[in-house]
Amino acid sequence: MLNRAILTGRLTRDPELRYTTSGTAVVQATIAVDRQFKNQQGERESDFINLVIWRKAAENFANFTHKGSLVGIDGRIQTRTYENKQGQRVYVTEINVDNFSLLEPRQGNNQQSNNNYSSQTPNNNATSNSPRQNQNAQSNYGNQNNDFDNGGQSIDLADDELPF
Repeated sequence: MLNRAILTGRLTRDPELRYTTSGTAVVQATIAVDRQFKNQQGERESDFINLVIWRKAAENFANFTHKGSLVGIDGRIQTRTYENKQGQRVYVTEINVDNFSLLEPRQGNNQQSNNNYSSQTPNNNATSNSPRQNQNAQSNYGNQNNDFDNGGQSIDLADDELPF
């Protein structure tokens, strides 16, 4: 049997981090996922899907996301029921998240992060005023292999050189 859900959407509200009585962290959140088609008015509709995230992943999710964050979700669909205060049975379908990805950079830290990143490079060219030298210094940080860096120039390839 296979039960897998992979979604990309934006959070509709800030995640709610709570702890169970045994101290386990849990987050409940909702993401809006756009449908692939438009309605008769030419507008895209969205589905609002409830998420549940547990333990350390829940704490990380709550710390690094907020309303409007674009996230990728990997999890499984789960259903449950309970009785509300009026005695009615309520059915809930939600995604129990196994993994998530932050799909956009954090706002407000980009400039500071880039400056710190380039100032920590082992290459002495990082202090140069040349944008190309700074780009090389940043891309070579951490001994990353950068064989494909062609300075933004296009590369001519024949059809028989493509791997597909």
